[in-house]
Amino acid sequence: MKSLFSTLARATGTGVAGLALACAMGLGVGSALAQENIPLDRAPDNGENLASLQHGAQLFVNYCLNCHSANLMRYSRLEAIGIPQKQIEDNLLFTTDKVGNTMSIALRPDDAKAWFGVAPPDLSVEARAKGRDWLYTYLRSFYRDDTRPTGWNNMVFENVSMPNVLWQLQGVRTAKFEDMTDEETGEKIHRFVGYQQVTPGKLSPVDYDSAVADLVAYLGWMAEPEQKTRKQLGVWVLLFLGVLSFFAWRLNAAYWKDIK
Repeated sequence: MKSLFSTLARATGTGVAGLALACAMGLGVGSALAQENIPLDRAPDNGENLASLQHGAQLFVNYCLNCHSANLMRYSRLEAIGIPQKQIEDNLLFTTDKVGNTMSIALRPDDAKAWFGVAPPDLSVEARAKGRDWLYTYLRSFYRDDTRPTGWNNMVFENVSMPNVLWQLQGVRTAKFEDMTDEETGEKIHRFVGYQQVTPGKLSPVDYDSAVADLVAYLGWMAEPEQKTRKQLGVWVLLFLGVLSFFAWRLNAAYWKDIK
């Protein structure tokens, strides 16, 4: 496991220096709602892939947990996705944390609000609030925009205050737009037509999408770690209710058979 995390660290560039300011701007904090004309990409279903969840946990701790807390999740719960306690302590804990602690951050909400106007939201159940497809598309839709205070914008969440904290992995790119006239209304439309890569990232586009899928898978698991158990119990409950209904139906028939 240690070699796994070492390899992932080299592959993804998980240094955290300089990311605190970037993350502190907040996931999903912006001055406008999501673009309605941007279709959401379907997130790969990696929820039962332990390697994917482990990689996603590593990305979350190194790129998100500097400024976003996950106060409903304890580090010790990561053992459920196959990460031994020793590896959690050696690779995923900050200096002052203990394995039984919740995933909290040192940034105080009052300070964050004073510095950035709003405190970064807790991400414990963000996947349930936003949906996995939204998160998957959002994290792959950043582009450089020098008109924004952070220098970044997002096609899914226009004028978002959060910069692209994964830019080292994805590289720098800009968005291409074209002006056209609506044939029905005659109005001018500023339409998005694609992205243009300016500088490459540490990962290829395919590998970056895979890394984001792992991160989203982990966020989905963190939002409900017992989801798999819940679904399994649900099947047994439905089977029990089916059998119970059959016996209730036969008992009812036997009770009323002599009544004309």
